[in-house]
Amino acid sequence: MNNMKNWPKSASPLPPPNAEGGDSSTWLIFMYPAMLTQTLMMLTKKVFLLKRKERKNDETRAAVCDYNRSLKGENGMPNCRIDSVAAAIAYMEAHLTEALTLDQVAAAVHYSKYYLHRMFTNTVGMTVHEYLQRRRLTEAAKLLVFSGQSILDIALLAGYESRQAFTDVFTAMYKMPPNQYRENEKFYPLQLQFTFKGNYPMLKNEESAQWEIKFATEADIPCWMELVRLVVDGFPYLEEDSYVQTLRQRIRTKQALILKDGETAAGVMLFSCDAGSIDFMGTHPLYRKKGVPGVFLDKVMGELLKGKEISITTYRAGDRADTGHRREIQELGFAEAELLVEFGYPTQRFVLPREDIHDK
Repeated sequence: MNNMKNWPKSASPLPPPNAEGGDSSTWLIFMYPAMLTQTLMMLTKKVFLLKRKERKNDETRAAVCDYNRSLKGENGMPNCRIDSVAAAIAYMEAHLTEALTLDQVAAAVHYSKYYLHRMFTNTVGMTVHEYLQRRRLTEAAKLLVFSGQSILDIALLAGYESRQAFTDVFTAMYKMPPNQYRENEKFYPLQLQFTFKGNYPMLKNEESAQWEIKFATEADIPCWMELVRLVVDGFPYLEEDSYVQTLRQRIRTKQALILKDGETAAGVMLFSCDAGSIDFMGTHPLYRKKGVPGVFLDKVMGELLKGKEISITTYRAGDRADTGHRREIQELGFAEAELLVEFGYPTQRFVLPREDIHDK
């Protein structure tokens, strides 16, 4: 240690410990912050690398699971996919009042979160988060109308930490604050529980489906209403009793169309010959990628409303309650028209330009 006597002054503001004139405790106090910073940087880098490796491993496992399922035929067997989504929905419905994450739901149904996210979104038409939020707000709306619980208690049950946070989201989705909704005493759902019934034979057919659209009959009302409950997210302020009355009237005047796959309603439409309007158009979530809306549109344009300007209403731009219905209408060729308020809800009218009708 004798060479420390000649320690160069430029090497450090303080001499190292045990050097002549050096004090060990003083040296540690001076150097500790730098040493701690360096250590934290090294640990942060290691944690980052470990998380990145873990994420890559998860993605690899998910890809392997997807590949194995495709080899087993799951991608070609919709019932397997439907059963898996139904299991995820059942778990979420049983834990609506609890804090849930995609990881928890995926673990409960034994899937990777990446695979569950893709499968759920493709089947239901919304993400797990969106489904949970809409279901919780729907149950909260029900409590506001049919119970005497305080808004704060309802907010906590819906998974919000404060009344204000709940009020902000509820108002964005229902277009009125919770206290006003309670005063109106009229409940309508943002989202009902998804249920899948039937075998869906046309989904298993790899050949192009031959859709046969017919005028609905009274016997079709049960399966029609099952579909309405599945697609209620696209029709705010829908009240079942009054809707069924309208449906019966349209059936009698042959202004109600239905497309069935076995006993399942794959698509339905209410239209008005006098107004040239489509008043309700719903497609079963499992058939959204089968071109069902376009088939209905061809039917009314070519046979029932031929030569008329066809209109339909849906959500306004930027409405957080819209799960994609506005985009689907625009993709069918409809153009924006005037803003409306229907049943107290802000909507927008869309019109199919006459040149598009002529082209089709």
